[in-house]
Amino acid sequence: MASRNTPLKQALQKKTDKPRVTPLDVFERARSLWLQGERLNLGSLAETLGVSRATLFRWVGNKELLMGEILWSTYQPLVDRALDQATGKGVDFMVDVFRRVNLDIMKSESLRQFMSQDPAYALRVLTSNDSTIHARAVALNTELLEQEVKARRIKPPLSVESLSYFMVRLGESCVYSEMISGMKPDARQLEEACVAIRILLGGK
Repeated sequence: MASRNTPLKQALQKKTDKPRVTPLDVFERARSLWLQGERLNLGSLAETLGVSRATLFRWVGNKELLMGEILWSTYQPLVDRALDQATGKGVDFMVDVFRRVNLDIMKSESLRQFMSQDPAYALRVLTSNDSTIHARAVALNTELLEQEVKARRIKPPLSVESLSYFMVRLGESCVYSEMISGMKPDARQLEEACVAIRILLGGK
């Protein structure tokens, strides 16, 4: 008697099939390795996950784009937490968010490990004009500023777009100072940047 292809048979077959790898699996695996302080190698990553290099590159674009997504996945929660914890309104609020986010970045062990492995590469991925995290940080900061302007809690003397860019660059100059100027990140330097941000926002 021929075996019928019943729903049960199909379900049992799927149960024994090898799980299909997805782009999210690539991201989760790469993120886990990065958080452990390991360097990313897309060839090794493809081999570990059982997909071809061509497929992996088609999914992630390239190593820099994958790193951008990983870095953003760690940056976004810092902003969300800062927004929940920041005090004050208008200028005080924006300065407090700026301070909290950048202090948390300074304390990130994974980020410090990443920067120590290859400073030039890390600086390019984190701060270049093509950087995913830099572009998204500016966009997110612009959105926050626009909300404060719309609510009439701040009235900056500069355009929101320019102000947002300057704020992000000031933060980068503090938290990535060791790669930029050879000076270790310093909380006092960040406080001076907060004073500059307050002035840029039109505060006193």
